[in-house]
Amino acid sequence: MHIRSLLALCLGVLLLTAFPTRAMAASSPSPAGKGDLKLPAFPANAHIMQHTRVAGRTIKYTVTVGHLPVRDDKGKTIAQVVYTAYTMPGRNRPVTFAFNGGPGASSVYLNFGAIGPKQLRFGDAGDNPSDPPVLRDNPGTWLDFTDLVFIDPVGTGFSRSLVPKKQAIKDFYSTDSDIHYLSRIVYDWLIRNGRMTSRKYLVGESYGGFRGPRIAAYLQTRLGVALNGVVLVSPYLDPASYRNGMVSPLPWMLTLPSITAAHLEREGKLTRQAMQGVIDYTRGAYVHALLLGNSNPAARDRMISKVTQMTGLDPTFVRESGGRLDAMAYLREVHRKQKKLGSIYDSNLTGWDPFPDSPRQMSNDPMLNAIIAPTTEAMVQFITRTVGWKFDGRYYALNYKVNRMWHKDDDANAGSVAQLREIVANDSNLHVLIAHGWNDLSCPFMGSILIVDQMPVMGKRDRVKVREYPGGHMFYTRPDSQMAFRKDVMALFKAR
Repeated sequence: MHIRSLLALCLGVLLLTAFPTRAMAASSPSPAGKGDLKLPAFPANAHIMQHTRVAGRTIKYTVTVGHLPVRDDKGKTIAQVVYTAYTMPGRNRPVTFAFNGGPGASSVYLNFGAIGPKQLRFGDAGDNPSDPPVLRDNPGTWLDFTDLVFIDPVGTGFSRSLVPKKQAIKDFYSTDSDIHYLSRIVYDWLIRNGRMTSRKYLVGESYGGFRGPRIAAYLQTRLGVALNGVVLVSPYLDPASYRNGMVSPLPWMLTLPSITAAHLEREGKLTRQAMQGVIDYTRGAYVHALLLGNSNPAARDRMISKVTQMTGLDPTFVRESGGRLDAMAYLREVHRKQKKLGSIYDSNLTGWDPFPDSPRQMSNDPMLNAIIAPTTEAMVQFITRTVGWKFDGRYYALNYKVNRMWHKDDDANAGSVAQLREIVANDSNLHVLIAHGWNDLSCPFMGSILIVDQMPVMGKRDRVKVREYPGGHMFYTRPDSQMAFRKDVMALFKAR
């Protein structure tokens, strides 16, 4: 999931220079020094055997909940990172490392929502925080073709810093340090488990999608770990695309297709063919009219009329917006008559607006309000009871404090597009799949289409693919979209 500055009330939705923080294969913190935090020790790694049914067969696997330390350049443990691993016997099994985003989100969303062997219902229309957090077999899991390691960055899940806040911001809550220590966690897990020669993959969602190319590049060029593939789920790749909407047409090119997709879905008319027409119009007549501005009133008026027809919005709202549809204004406007709000992660998922008469949105995103409780309850029960990793500290499915403390390094606003190009250029065997839900306004799919279309072709054109599915940021909560996504990921794993 990803948080951006323009979404202070939402979550979901930043160089390969050396940094002294690094993880080492040890299991307990060094003695606390002056000013360090004194916290109870983590328990030893815990393991259980489970089974699930996928693709018509039952598979057995081992679940491990464990932790790896992060050490500074003097060898002192400054943090502990908790992971949940699902592994099966087999000499040639690939292994996939999974990260969510935020910054401040644990990996529970990819784990229990998308690709882990067990699944929790959340993020769908009609879900409530008080719904029982029942785990069931996940038909969309990837475990039948890859081992899975879900990593919770420092400050999320049970992972924790062992140094005071000011030092933690420097060591963990900034763009570069985040990439460097998490890359080292991947390296250390491979070393500890004897998996350095396995085929290796990475999946990152939202801000985890921002992390993905950067971690892959750091592993490739600094730690000597080559990935075979990268999957980016609703990635936040280019922060600059969302800015300067007074002149740049890019912010509006990103929102129009996702708003139109949501309208087509409400009308029962959402198809790939229809969306291709939306994409073509967006980067054709629409952007041309935006660039012309008031120099061509006739073109502007035609554009406003077309946008009104495409989105089903009130003509006055579209006209007074100049055809430039702001996501937050739209989320209130589209459901205003019902006194509801649309979620920025899927505008067709709504919740009651507790302040409908306010001139601006005063409450948190309706999807976030519905998912924190069930994901927290399910993960705490699974880790501490089912697997038996006995720890009574606080679990953070989403940690807003981490997000508020986040410090952007100098190149954070450059996004991860440069690193995406570099990892593809560095390895002709590397394949990348970028997956989006059509309705997502936090990390719109149109951004990735524009990014990939501007990339040079390095070898085979299909080494970097963008795929869209019905749904929003967490499109995988929809069974049909999840299975289509699984099929596309399996094709990536077979590509060599």
